[in-house]
Amino acid sequence: MDGERSKPYVGAMVTIHYDAERCLRAGECARALPQVFDPGRQPWIQPDGAPADVVAEIVRRCTSGALRYRMANGQTETPIRPTAVARTASGQILVRGDLVVETAAGPRRETRAALCGCGTSANAPYCDGSGPCDGRTGPRGTGLVVGTA
Repeated sequence: MDGERSKPYVGAMVTIHYDAERCLRAGECARALPQVFDPGRQPWIQPDGAPADVVAEIVRRCTSGALRYRMANGQTETPIRPTAVARTASGQILVRGDLVVETAAGPRRETRAALCGCGTSANAPYCDGSGPCDGRTGPRGTGLVVGTA
């Protein structure tokens, strides 16, 4: 997984990669599969807690892209086509598809991302949930360009 800043959690059939800087702490993973994702446990991700295909399904629900997976056979998430872009009521820009996101560290290949729509994220272009797009206030503006691979 190129441009990797994430921590791998290795299981027998699936490895889950977690990028804490991109996590918006929505809790979808923990609600859907607590035997795998439990923030109160160390390590908090246990990939062997459920069948690999179920784990992959839950990881694909992560709108921020903070969670990704690689199956033991090397298979990863297949990007959706055509690319889908949606803006949340709070201003986050949710993108799914075959993406190339320009970052300060260079371009990153992505299949899912929550991008900052207000321009205040410390983790730009990704939303870090700290600015007006955190869901407590409204967006202040945009200025985002998204390219697809």
